[in-house]
Amino acid sequence: MKEKIEDKIFKLWIISSTIIVVTIIVFVLGYILRKGFGAIDLEFIFGNPKGIPLGVEGGIFPAIIGSLLLMILSCIFASILAISTAIYTVFYCSFRKVRDIIHLIIQCMAGVPSIVLGMFGYTLLILYLRINRSLLTAAITLGIMIFPYIEVRVEKILNEVNSSIINSSYALGISKFHTIIRLILPICKADIISAILLAGGFAMGATAPIILTGAVIFAPIPQSIFSPVMALPFHLYILTGEGISLQNAYGTAAVLIIILLLINILSLIIGRRKEHR
Repeated sequence: MKEKIEDKIFKLWIISSTIIVVTIIVFVLGYILRKGFGAIDLEFIFGNPKGIPLGVEGGIFPAIIGSLLLMILSCIFASILAISTAIYTVFYCSFRKVRDIIHLIIQCMAGVPSIVLGMFGYTLLILYLRINRSLLTAAITLGIMIFPYIEVRVEKILNEVNSSIINSSYALGISKFHTIIRLILPICKADIISAILLAGGFAMGATAPIILTGAVIFAPIPQSIFSPVMALPFHLYILTGEGISLQNAYGTAAVLIIILLLINILSLIIGRRKEHR
């Protein structure tokens, strides 16, 4: 009898918590989207910021393109490092202490505040390496931020591969390198892409790492990776922080949320497609 009561209380607590969380998320998203849709039109999406002060009129097209470019470049940079690190820790690292040290470093990196990463990127890339504030420096900083997330997810995905498949490949005389490249990575491709997309959405919504490293109040669409860049979260920060235009701020927030929702939906679709194969 007591166990049944505890089970019912536990279920009630789980259901209540879920309803509360979903209600809060729906309310916040619904409020921002309702407020933002009034400012969204073709001119707002495809136009440049205008007016005095800048941003009180016009659109956010350079910020949209800048955010997408930052996401793509940061994902490329972080994925190369994260996938390589995950492959090493799973298939090549034979010393447990070394693996534990790598995991400790990654956990510490995941806990570093984003503004500290921004200062690190500014100090290393701009002050010491003398690279101008640009799309490249901002993307590298964002890549450092999302690296732990991708590495942990990819390492988990690789560990979940059926060991009998790997052992069968080794038994046939296939080298570890070709087993990883030709067999394991194709099996895990959908899950890895899904994890990278989720990390890209995280990078797109970050403001602190790009304030010091590459984002500017206004810039045209970047012509190269060494050009400064506009970004939606930084543009939103300027609009609200300077009190320039609350209506355009809601519109910018709504566009950013819609893009992030699309990225997350795409990530779910890719993950589900693999499950149905």
